[in-house]
Amino acid sequence: MAYICNILLGRITKTSGYEGAVNVILERSFIGNIPHMESVFVEIDERPVPFFIHEYEYAGSDIMKLKFIDYDTVDKVSEFKGCRVFLTTGEKASDSSDEFAEITGYEVYTTDNLLLGRIKEIIHNPGQYLLSITSPDRNEILIPLHEDFIVNLDDPGRKLIMNIPEGLTDLN
Repeated sequence: MAYICNILLGRITKTSGYEGAVNVILERSFIGNIPHMESVFVEIDERPVPFFIHEYEYAGSDIMKLKFIDYDTVDKVSEFKGCRVFLTTGEKASDSSDEFAEITGYEVYTTDNLLLGRIKEIIHNPGQYLLSITSPDRNEILIPLHEDFIVNLDDPGRKLIMNIPEGLTDLN
């Protein structure tokens, strides 16, 4: 189960030295008040990626030097410049199938306004979640529940509009 990583520690501004350390400009609440940390999450391509910390030190003002385990060269960390760094709340994130349980019963439409059917359940398949949809002619259609496929979620209308790749529904 994943942890919720929503506490912004700061932003990586540049590399520091030749051994893979980075400088992090701290958020105001952490200036002079750095908690004990074993790991952080670096936001890469808008997704939190966990990194274990080799060492860190408060460099004064609003700067912290941070070095990750297994990242010991400038080349390995230079791609992190500009990335945000997050801490976890210590609370575990809820299971995604529970998060998505609220859309059970929604009607699923394609971007062409074609009704695929009604969501019967969310299936936890290793590696992904699947929408089990009952079509108007009572057939089961399985569609991966992936954020790239979701165009619009209309809660009041209980409708989910999806951009489904061509041929995906033919596999059912």
